[in-house]
Amino acid sequence: MFRRCFTSARRGGLAVALVAALALSGCAGAGALGAGGQTLVVAIVSNPQMNDAIELSHRFEAQHPGVDLKFVSLPENQARAKITASTATEGGEFDVVMISNFEAPQWAANGWLENLQPYIDAHPEYDEADFIPSIRDSLSYEDSMYAVPFYGESSFVTYREDLFEQAGLTMPPNPTWEQIAEFAAVLDDDQAGIAGICLRGKPGWGESLAPFNTVANTFGARWFDMDWNAQLTSPEFTAAAEFYVNLIREHGEVGASSAGFSECGNRYAQGQAAMWYDATVMAGTNESPSDSTVVGKSGYVPAPVAETESSGWLYTWSLAMPKVTEHKQIAWDFMRWMTDKDFVRMIGEEFGWNAVPPGCRLSTYEIPEYREAASAYAQPTLDAIKKADQQRTMTEPVPYPGIQFVGIPEFQDLGTRVSQQLSAAIAGQISVSEALEQSQEYAETVGKSYQEAQ
Repeated sequence: MFRRCFTSARRGGLAVALVAALALSGCAGAGALGAGGQTLVVAIVSNPQMNDAIELSHRFEAQHPGVDLKFVSLPENQARAKITASTATEGGEFDVVMISNFEAPQWAANGWLENLQPYIDAHPEYDEADFIPSIRDSLSYEDSMYAVPFYGESSFVTYREDLFEQAGLTMPPNPTWEQIAEFAAVLDDDQAGIAGICLRGKPGWGESLAPFNTVANTFGARWFDMDWNAQLTSPEFTAAAEFYVNLIREHGEVGASSAGFSECGNRYAQGQAAMWYDATVMAGTNESPSDSTVVGKSGYVPAPVAETESSGWLYTWSLAMPKVTEHKQIAWDFMRWMTDKDFVRMIGEEFGWNAVPPGCRLSTYEIPEYREAASAYAQPTLDAIKKADQQRTMTEPVPYPGIQFVGIPEFQDLGTRVSQQLSAAIAGQISVSEALEQSQEYAETVGKSYQEAQ
């Protein structure tokens, strides 16, 4: 579906240029020797599943006397910026970094990451074959894994079955976006404080653009054609943007222009939204008695479509080792601990089976306790991940990898700029056409650099 027409050397130079201006706040150097021995500095995204890992990290320290784990835990956008800047400039601040399948193959090609395959091969009990193939492949470069997955995800719709029943509505097994919009209009209830649907509007290439890009894909849109001509003012892209912005403005959550995954998750879990389209990992929180007031009230169906068979994304938060890490073996030991089969059971037994990191290991879905706890969403999650490829989710070929992102280094900047324009449109500050005209200019600049390189 796509072709790679940019060299690893060019990617490295461009990525360094993009992050060189990012300021790094100070922290202890990676692998520093403190009073208790070796300090391992881990940069991590502050999502619920990662916070659970931090809470249990003392068990790793107990198994490795003299090792002191130091976590730098940040919200997604901040974590991306800091980790990218440090890794690209070989800053050496971190021994282990949390990255995604957007970064892993690009950074591996740039020589920024340690090849983990020799470590994996040295520990057959780690069972690389147990990783879901699409997730494993997305973290590989030239047949070697450069990151190991902590959890994997696609996207789907969760909806309040009780509210649908009260309204006399039936959610189809494979909904279209047109149907979702119709349901949102019926279920929107200002007096009860319930939005018809919650969708991300928060700026960030990994925030609002993740769900929006799947809408654009299934509407037949693409960011660039095969000659790297920007397509952000095309009829298809325009239709997708107008649909997404209007749906949020008319039936979405209050303050949508600043709402991301966490904000929508809190709203849905507190009963303030009838539907929510987002990452499949949401289900664990929705069904957690300690976090949600709507436990057992939700159904889960595939990502809505328009012109395509499927439209869900493919994403994984994973752990990688910067090439400059000095204490590689202990860094690998920690990464293996946090992504091993035993860790899955540890989480389930300590925090409940709905808290287990999903979408990563096939064996997770064979654990009886997990299958029972996740009966509403385990199979939908696996099905969504399996179907998440460009052939099923796009109508036209594209020159870049990725579904909910454009897999080029410039997208961290380009995507964020475009998301800011769309967020302004959601906030009513500019029109959709104005947002796309400015976005087209940003994309044309990037496209021209690839045309010149051909």
